[in-house]
Amino acid sequence: MREPLSLQHQDAISQALGRFKRGEGAHSLSDYSFANFYLFRQAHRYEFQSGDWPCLHGVAYDGQAYVLPLFDVCQAPHSVLHHFLQDKQTMLFPLAKEQMQHFSTDNFAWHAAEADADYVYPADNFRHYAGSLLNKKRNLVRQLLDSVEVTSMAYSTDMAKEAQTVLADWMRAKGKPSGDADEQPCLEALQHAELLGLHGLMFFANGKPAGFVLAETLAPGVWVMRFAKGMDHLKGIYQHMFQQVCLATPDLQWLNFEQDLGLPNLRQTKLSYQPAFLLPKCRLRLSQSAQDSRITPA
Repeated sequence: MREPLSLQHQDAISQALGRFKRGEGAHSLSDYSFANFYLFRQAHRYEFQSGDWPCLHGVAYDGQAYVLPLFDVCQAPHSVLHHFLQDKQTMLFPLAKEQMQHFSTDNFAWHAAEADADYVYPADNFRHYAGSLLNKKRNLVRQLLDSVEVTSMAYSTDMAKEAQTVLADWMRAKGKPSGDADEQPCLEALQHAELLGLHGLMFFANGKPAGFVLAETLAPGVWVMRFAKGMDHLKGIYQHMFQQVCLATPDLQWLNFEQDLGLPNLRQTKLSYQPAFLLPKCRLRLSQSAQDSRITPA
């Protein structure tokens, strides 16, 4: 039975996720968390299917239908995977690259789209902005702090109104109409941060709202940055926010900045922070021969 994803599914999905790995440490895929599923449920049209092989049915940003498995695909019978993939327009997604060795090329085909890959950085990149490649980031922080007094505190939902002011300014600066970009997921994240396991910092410049970041723990020492918004006129605010998050968390080793969605400007920005690596997310389908034969793989 499939039903639209809602908060009532949080326990069932979180329990399912706790039973298998989606990559380890810095190689943990950013997608696999209830918070991510819930906040972007409308963008991906998520429907939850319970049972022995729980999953989400959704649609990728490029329009491709997919099944997101809430079970270990490497342990599932091929007949189960074949059932999910019997529609040739459907894929299993996202899967870790190391999982692909478990699938015979006779029965399955996979590829990893560049726009899907997570950007993963050492936290020290942001703590120090060391070296010539990050010199501009370091200078932007210095210029910001020379012009305004910036303070921060741990984000809590009683700061939602101040954070919404920042988000509204970000939408105007980007020329986005209401409801566009990630405005609605961000608003919900600000309202339900504690419930969804999100944590972060709220920033103020000369006492006025300046920016915020909301992150989620993927693995020990690994955070994914779910939302980062800053006042557009405060040059250097993003560099400062990322730095403060890392300085305030000494045991933080890696930051995952998620994917670039194939947007050139976003890709350029994420590359400018010098990622250690891009983490592929694989799309798995039945091979053409398996589709043609319609024989369930042994």
